[in-house]
Amino acid sequence: MQEPRLIGVDLDSDEMLAIHSKVLYEKPMMKGVFAEFYDTCISLDEKYFSKSKGKRVEIGAGVSFFKKKYPEIISTDIKKAENLDMVVDAQNMPFENNSIRAIYGINCFHHLPNPNLFFKELERVLEKGCGCVLIDPYYGTIAKRFYKKIFDSETFDMTQKEWVNESQGFMVGANQALSYIVFKRDKKKFEEMYPNLEIVIQKPLNNYMRYLLSGGLNFRQILPSFFSPIIMFFEFLFIPLNSIFALHHIIVIKKKN
Repeated sequence: MQEPRLIGVDLDSDEMLAIHSKVLYEKPMMKGVFAEFYDTCISLDEKYFSKSKGKRVEIGAGVSFFKKKYPEIISTDIKKAENLDMVVDAQNMPFENNSIRAIYGINCFHHLPNPNLFFKELERVLEKGCGCVLIDPYYGTIAKRFYKKIFDSETFDMTQKEWVNESQGFMVGANQALSYIVFKRDKKKFEEMYPNLEIVIQKPLNNYMRYLLSGGLNFRQILPSFFSPIIMFFEFLFIPLNSIFALHHIIVIKKKN
C-alpha cells in the first residue's frame, strides 16, 4: 500500500523530497538497508580502487545520509536540496580531469537520460585505477516481476534496444532495467565502446527482505523494525538464492591504469 503522504504528490517536486526524508528517518529498518549500501560502496572502493587522495562523490543523492556516515563524501544531485553539497549533472560534471577517486550512485543510474555521456565523464574525471560503484534494480526472477508492477512512473523493459532513456522528468519515465541492458545484456558493447573502463564486479545484494518489508520510501512498512535482526538472519540463510530473490545488484567500474 502506498505511503499516504505521497498520494497525488509531484514526483519531481521539493515536497516529494521532504516526504521521502521524513519516511526514511521514520523507518529504522529502511535506514539500516541504506547504511549497508553506503558501507558496501566504501568497502568495494577500498578493495578495488587505487589509494589516492582524490574526491569521493555521491551522485543522485536525493535524501541520502551517506555524508552523515562518511563525512568526506561530496553529496550531490541534479536538484538542489538542503542536505547536498553541490548540484551536479552526472552527465556533465563540474570536476577537473583525473581528480576523482570514487563516484557512488545508488538507485540513480537508471534515471540517466543518456548513459553514454555519463561514461565519457567517468573516463574524464576519474583518476587512473579509480572508479565508480553503482547500486541499481536487479534483473533476477523476483526482481523483474516486482519492478514491472511496483511503479506506474517507471518501466522495467529488458528488451529496450537503445541505452537512452525517454525520461519525462528527474523521476518519471526511467527504465529500471537499464543497468541490466548496459552491463549484462550489452556488456560486450560497453567494453568495445569504453576500452578505458573495466567492469570489475557485478553481483546481487542480499538485503532484499528488509527492503521489501520496510516498504522502501514509497510504501507502508509491513513488519515493525524490531524484526530486523530476525529478517537479517533469514537473508543470511538465503544467500545462495540471491540470484533468484535479490532486488538490487551492485556494479563496480574501474578506470584502467
